Amino acid sequence: MAEPIIKSRQAQKEVNGISTEVVCTQFSNYIFVVLTQYGKIGTLISVTPDSRSNDISTPTFSTKVLLGKDEPLTHVCAKNLATFVSLEAGNRPVLLGLALKDSSIDTIQEIKEIIKSCKVW
Repeated sequence: MAEPIIKSRQAQKEVNGISTEVVCTQFSNYIFVVLTQYGKIGTLISVTPDSRSNDISTPTFSTKVLLGKDEPLTHVCAKNLATFVSLEAGNRPVLLGLALKDSSIDTIQEIKEIIKSCKVW
């Protein structure tokens, strides 16, 4: 049987008392990750490896809000959550849907673990 073109996994877990859903989908040219505590996609952020980095071993990442609130905390959360996904997926860009009620550092760390359990790359 042929391998599916699009791979997707999802998980749901309580994070600091808030129901949190994670959906990870692999496409041929990028990874799509949705993190929600509202049941909606929320703010859509593109996280891409920056090819202008001088040191190839530690790439830098650019974030761009495509849809939703463009706030500094959104960029910080997006980089923190999507950088390891991109690195593990061979420096592919990540499209991140972010709808969090709680964006504390503890919540972000727990959500990273949930993302790792949904690994599709």
